[in-house]
Amino acid sequence: MWLIFAIGSAVFAALTSILAKIGIEGVGSNFATAIRTMVVVVMAWVMVFITNQQAGLSEISKRSWIFLILSGLATGLSWLCYYKALQMGQASKVVPIDKMSAVLTLILAFVFLHEQVTWKSVIGCVLITAGTVFMVL
Repeated sequence: MWLIFAIGSAVFAALTSILAKIGIEGVGSNFATAIRTMVVVVMAWVMVFITNQQAGLSEISKRSWIFLILSGLATGLSWLCYYKALQMGQASKVVPIDKMSAVLTLILAFVFLHEQVTWKSVIGCVLITAGTVFMVL
């Protein structure tokens, strides 16, 4: 089931890039990010209530709160940078660089989460990096 959601994530991320590039014309990148964020916030809370998960709010540990807040800050910074880059550059060049996050995630997962590095993941990272460089040049 995770694979279906991962594919959905990729499809919607691609749509996000194209729709954002069209929508950001004549709009400040920070303002555009704020609009997008408000839509995401409303949508996320609607899903919380639809799935009846709101009761779990009081059960979240202090550690989880800290890391979820830090993750939110990282997301916000990522979106602000992404929208500014998208406003200034071509989507076909900005998006591949943005997707280098996959390589950075694998490195950070190894360093901080002590996840296993396999030859497949190393080769994949090299290919993603090479492909990104090739697409951007």
